[in-house]
Amino acid sequence: MEYLAIKVVHIISSVLLVGTGFGTAFYLFFANRSRSVEAIAVVSRLVVRADWWFTTPAVIIQPLSGAYMLHLAGYPLNAFWIVASAALYALAGICWLPVVWYQIRMHRMAVEAHAQGTALPDLYWRYARRWELLGYPAFIAMVVVFALMVMKPM
Repeated sequence: MEYLAIKVVHIISSVLLVGTGFGTAFYLFFANRSRSVEAIAVVSRLVVRADWWFTTPAVIIQPLSGAYMLHLAGYPLNAFWIVASAALYALAGICWLPVVWYQIRMHRMAVEAHAQGTALPDLYWRYARRWELLGYPAFIAMVVVFALMVMKPM
């Protein structure tokens, strides 16, 4: 029963991690395409909030619950699917950290531009492009992690 309880926590946190990440990226991506400073200011505020409320706890829970399940199940830590999953999770994290930094700065720029009634600065759009480019490998890495977790190829 203990293993199943941890597995439920692990699955729910993975859904929050990937779902929140994909959902917030979707909305900010399209808010950016609208070029509406007001929409971008609102959406970017919610994206930053969602990362703090949902993504960050899930990022912490995932490796802890995963490691505990590996311990309980007795899987060898050098199994291909475990090593590959850990490496891909690290890759996603390496992409995610600058994404969070960009999101916070993009939000501040959007709020300031909206308050002043001005267009977003060129720096915002450079950050938005980098934010987007970092999101692709992170998302793909997490999709592959899901596949590895389900199939557990040896």
